[in-house]
Amino acid sequence: MKTKALIFSSLILIMVSVIPVAAQPDDYLNVIQTVVPFLTIAPDSRSGGMGDAGVATTPDLYSMHWNPAKYAFIDGNGGLGIAYSPWLRSLVPDISLANLAGYYRIDSRQVLAGSLMYSSLGYIEFTDEYGNYIRSYKPNEFSVDAAYSRLFSKNWSGGVAMRFIYSNLTGNQVVNETATKAGTAFAADASAYYTTPIKLGEKAGTISAGVNLSNIGSKMNYTEDDDPFFIPMNMRLGTTMTVNLDRYNSLGFLVDFNKLLVPTPPIYDTDGTTILMGKDPNVSVPVAIFQSFYDAPYGFWEEIREVMFSIGVEYWYNQQFSLRTGYFNEAEIKGNRKYFTAGVGFRLNVFTIDFSYLIPLTQNNPMANTMRFSLGFEFDSLRNVSKK
Repeated sequence: MKTKALIFSSLILIMVSVIPVAAQPDDYLNVIQTVVPFLTIAPDSRSGGMGDAGVATTPDLYSMHWNPAKYAFIDGNGGLGIAYSPWLRSLVPDISLANLAGYYRIDSRQVLAGSLMYSSLGYIEFTDEYGNYIRSYKPNEFSVDAAYSRLFSKNWSGGVAMRFIYSNLTGNQVVNETATKAGTAFAADASAYYTTPIKLGEKAGTISAGVNLSNIGSKMNYTEDDDPFFIPMNMRLGTTMTVNLDRYNSLGFLVDFNKLLVPTPPIYDTDGTTILMGKDPNVSVPVAIFQSFYDAPYGFWEEIREVMFSIGVEYWYNQQFSLRTGYFNEAEIKGNRKYFTAGVGFRLNVFTIDFSYLIPLTQNNPMANTMRFSLGFEFDSLRNVSKK
C-alpha cells in the first residue's frame, strides 16, 4: 500500500512540474494591483524581523494588523505601542509609515483594541500641460481600526475588526481635465486563533495556528467617472511552534501564507477589449473573493504563485531579550519580492523596544535598507492573566 501511494504521489508531482512549463511563457508577468497597498505592509518591528509573519505568533500590541483574535490571549490589562518605518528610502527620501496601536482588557475573556496606520507619500509637484509649476502637495493615506476579541475556550479565540480607510493622492487637483477626490472605503476583518501546550520529548512548548480575512470591504475611486478599484482584501493563515529549551531560553518557528482576494488581471487581445484568458475583473466584492481562487489566466499553477509565504525564527532569553530572522518570498511573475529580515527586541519592565532590518535579494531594490522601530508600553506589569 505504501508503495502504491508513493507511486501515485510521484505521478502527481511529475504532472504538476510539467504543466506550468508547457503552458506559461518564460517572460510572463501578471502582478495583481490594488489601491492603498500600505494596508499590506508589516507595521511593527517584531514581525518585520521575522519575514513579515505574525498571524499565529504570541499576542502583542500590534496584533491588530496580523490577527485581532490574538488579543484575547494577551497578558496584561492594557497597552499602547507606536511603530515607525522610513519606507522605500532607496527610491524616495520622504516616504514613511507610522502605526499607533493599543488594547484594553474588559475582563478575562474580552478585549477591545484600536489602531491608526498613517502613510506619508512625500511631496509631489503638479504642473500644467506646458510644464509650468502649479503647486506642491503631500499625498497621504490612513486607516482607523477598532476590534473586539473574545475567548471561546482555553485554546480558542475569535476576533472582528472594523476599518475606515482614507486615501488622498492629489489634493483634489484637476488632472488631465478630470476632477479628482480623496478615496474612502470601509472594511472588516474576521479572525481566529488557536494555541495549545505540547511536549517534545522532555521539552515543553506550545503550538499555535491563526487565520485572518482582512480588508473585506468596499471598492475605492478617486474620480466620479472612473471604475472603482479594489482595496487589498487578503487571506492570511499560518502556524507557530515554540519550544522552551530550558528555564531561560525559548525558540519559536513560524510560517505564514498570504493571498490577495482580488481578481487577477486577465489577458486581453491587442485591442484591449476582448478577454482571451482569465476572468472579467469588473465584478462585485463577493464575486471577486470567490473568483480570486480560480481566475488566473494560466490556471492552477498561476494561482499557486499568487500565494506569498514567510518563514521566521524567534529566540528569547528570559523573556527579556530576543533575536529574530526570517525570509519573505513572492513569485517572480507576481512582483518578485524576496528578502531576508533580521531584528532584535528588549523587554524592560513594562517597556518593549524592537528593531528590524530588511535585506533584499535583488540589486537596486527600492526596499533595500528598510528599518522599522517599535516602542510598546504596558499599562501595568501584570502577566499571565488567568483565562477563566
